[in-house]
Amino acid sequence: MPTAVVTGANSGIGNALARILVKEGYTVVAADITIGDPIKALDCEAIQLDVASPSSIQEFKQKLGDRPIDMLLNVAGVMEPHEKDTLSTVNFEALQKTFAVNTFGPLLLTQALLPNILAASTPRIAVMSSRMGSIADNSSGGSYSYRASKAGVNALFKSLAVDLKEKNVAVVLLHPGIVKTNLAGGLGAGEIQGAVEPEQAASELWRVLMSKGVESTGRWWHRNGEELPW
Repeated sequence: MPTAVVTGANSGIGNALARILVKEGYTVVAADITIGDPIKALDCEAIQLDVASPSSIQEFKQKLGDRPIDMLLNVAGVMEPHEKDTLSTVNFEALQKTFAVNTFGPLLLTQALLPNILAASTPRIAVMSSRMGSIADNSSGGSYSYRASKAGVNALFKSLAVDLKEKNVAVVLLHPGIVKTNLAGGLGAGEIQGAVEPEQAASELWRVLMSKGVESTGRWWHRNGEELPW
C-alpha cells in the first residue's frame, strides 16, 4: 500500500483529504499540532506535528523512520483575522507566525522527509497555497502577512519542482478556493458567496492532484482545474 503524509489533518481540508486517502487505500500518517477527535476518527496513524517548529519536524521524521512516502500533502496553514493584517495593524509577530506555518514549515518538512519521498516509486508533493498569494491577481491589497506567506511558499515550491524534476518527483501547488474552515477563526467564510464545505474542496483538489505528474510539475492550480497566474 502507498503511504501518504497529510499535515493539518485535524480539521478542514486536511482532514477531508486524509479521509479520501484512507478510502483510496493509502496508509495515511495524519499530522497536526492538535490530535483531537477529528483526526482520531480517521482511524489511521496520527502524529503530533508543529510545522513551525524545526525540532518538532525532526521528531516527526524520526517517528516515520525510513519508510517510503508516496505522497506528502502540506495543508496546515494559518491566517490572521483581516483587522489584524492591514497596513496599519500588521506587525512582526503576525508576520513571523504566518511565515513560520505557511512558508517555512512546508519547505522544512519536505526537506526533512526528502529521503523518504525519493524512496517511493512515483512520489508527489503538494502544498496548499492560496490565490491571495498571486501578485498578478492582487487587486484588493491588504492581508499583508497572509498574501506574502503564500507568495513565498509559491516561490519555494517552484524551486523545489525544478530541483526534483530529474528525480521524477511531481510538485503540485494548489488553491482550494473559498472554503468553510477554521482559518482565521472561520470569520465570515461561511457567509461569502461561493464558499464550499471542506469535503467538496478536497474532492475537487484530489482530482486535480491525481491528474498532474512530472510533466506539469511546479505549476499552480485552482481546484476547478484552472492554472493560476503568479
